[in-house]
Amino acid sequence: MATAETASRPSFERRLPIGQIILTVVGVVLAALIGFWLIKNAVESPDRFLEVTLIGITNGSIYALVALGYTLVYGIIELINFAHGDNFMLGTFQTNGIVNDGSFQIPLFPTSFVLALPLGAAATASSSPGQKIYTIFMCLFFSMLFCMVINVSIERIGYKPLRNQPRLVPLITAIGFSFILQDVGLVWKDAGPQPLPNILPTGTIFHWRGATYQWNDFIVIAVTIPLLVALTYLVRRTRSGKAMRATAQDMDAASMMGINVDRTISFTFALGGALAGAAGAIYALYIGVSKFDLGFRLGLFAFTAAVLGGIGNLSGAVLGGVVLGLIQAYTEGFWDARWTTTVIFSVLIAILVFRPSGLLGEQVPEGQ
Repeated sequence: MATAETASRPSFERRLPIGQIILTVVGVVLAALIGFWLIKNAVESPDRFLEVTLIGITNGSIYALVALGYTLVYGIIELINFAHGDNFMLGTFQTNGIVNDGSFQIPLFPTSFVLALPLGAAATASSSPGQKIYTIFMCLFFSMLFCMVINVSIERIGYKPLRNQPRLVPLITAIGFSFILQDVGLVWKDAGPQPLPNILPTGTIFHWRGATYQWNDFIVIAVTIPLLVALTYLVRRTRSGKAMRATAQDMDAASMMGINVDRTISFTFALGGALAGAAGAIYALYIGVSKFDLGFRLGLFAFTAAVLGGIGNLSGAVLGGVVLGLIQAYTEGFWDARWTTTVIFSVLIAILVFRPSGLLGEQVPEGQ
């Protein structure tokens, strides 16, 4: 009799909590309102909508490169490396020095002395195409090398000794390194904006009604996509990538199988630093200006992109970066640029509330 009564009663455990139902309804309503707003702007001004979308994809590609550095490190040791954004900033400063002074520069912090190694890479907007191509290549190569060395040094000096400590300890250390790198940039290039000439190719690729797509926008995509493809191939197919996936899955087991865990973690930080340097070079060449506190704001944007796509997920970091670039572009193009930061972090809060694992789900490299 008791069994029959139990079977006839509704199972409260199977019902969705009222709070979850409310969150789902609110999420659907918000998504519908945003979709309606986008469709409305696309119908009213299709040429403007296309142009803004292309700008968002271009900026999102840069965010994706920086976000990949966050997600790589998190996938291995589950640490949010908040110094990554400021490492990106130093990459923009290295690019500035190569373009304006033609030299690879090493700031000797805390003094203001800078060791300069001549590269013959100084260029202006009126330089020959060959000189511009050479300068762009030097900017990419040496910015990636510079940021790679910085990232590995930070890991060896600050993170490795704290690897077995509570997670809060290396997190605070990462914040401390962020301020140190920011001060390095301040001493190196002063507090004001640091401009550099436009040496990227100019001209229009296509023009549709009022929308135009420039060669300098295409160059950003043309550099970013091969880097993303090469990183994906490295993580999925190479021996080093297998070591990264094994280390992310179980450090102790990987060590017992003969994998050098310390070297693998350093290699991961080197990859993250190279991506920060590449993003810094592309950003400086494309935007044409940098500043010592740039890394804090853009680093937070990139971290938001990583969380948006799914922290620890390489594909998610790329998707999150592009989506974030589109959000920024639509906000600035169809609403008010002063609300950009508010909108971006509102999206971060919404993702953490409605889907904490991100759009593609949280993963570590072995799941890629």
